[in-house]
Amino acid sequence: MSAPTAPVTEVTGSSGTFPAYRAGMILLGCYIVLLTRAGTMPDVLWTMLVVFAAAVVSGVTGFGFAPICGAALAHLLGDPRQALAITLVCAVASEAAMVWSLRRDIDWHACPDFLLGVAAGLPVGFYVLLHTCSKPVAQAMGGLLVIYAAVTMWRRPVAIECRHGIADAFAGVLGGITGGIAAFPGAPVVVWCGLKGWSKERQRGLYQPVILILQLAGLAVMAAGEFAGARHREIDWSGLLHLPAVLLGTSLGMALFGQLNDRQFGLAGKILLLVCGAILLL
Repeated sequence: MSAPTAPVTEVTGSSGTFPAYRAGMILLGCYIVLLTRAGTMPDVLWTMLVVFAAAVVSGVTGFGFAPICGAALAHLLGDPRQALAITLVCAVASEAAMVWSLRRDIDWHACPDFLLGVAAGLPVGFYVLLHTCSKPVAQAMGGLLVIYAAVTMWRRPVAIECRHGIADAFAGVLGGITGGIAAFPGAPVVVWCGLKGWSKERQRGLYQPVILILQLAGLAVMAAGEFAGARHREIDWSGLLHLPAVLLGTSLGMALFGQLNDRQFGLAGKILLLVCGAILLL
């Protein structure tokens, strides 16, 4: 009896598929040259490279696109609002591609508990962002992520046996709050799934759609502000110009994800949580 084929193979393939990514990089280079000659936006080369790198990283771990891309673009473009808008558009595209690739591993029955929590936490996060000083809160969250990642990297994995939906909903509430404050909705949900000791496919099959729905909600809020006649334009739709870099980077990251075992995947996730926590501390 032959072993069943893992669902992830349809996006990873064997090492023989990697020449296709080289061809994709050549096409992406040609696309960047065309954009640069057309003068569609400044610093298009560096912006595209940042988006591509963030997509590769998030393709491997399933999260981290927003903090990495947002922080880098804010420094590069000098406009945090524009950086956030471009990042959110590209993040939604990346998450949608990953959800589609992992569609056979998604546990839709477990998602409602997390999503109910997210629905409760997201307005709180937006309120803190808009009406209070959110920087200390984001820094506190970053410090907790750094401590968690640093401690767990040097300890043996601990699996928590918890089947209560209340705990899942609470993780969702925290994800909604952090999503509203720092555009990083995945951190609490990623940490909670990792503590359960699940396989890499099962972890991503849960938190991937949750992150996507959170990002779609954030994009909808920004779009509503624009179409309602807000004083400042909230969404920079030029982020759509970076979709080739997003999709190519995400596909490459998913291919690398397929080469990792569960232990390596856990280590990669903790390293990225450490990096994201450090970014929030800045």
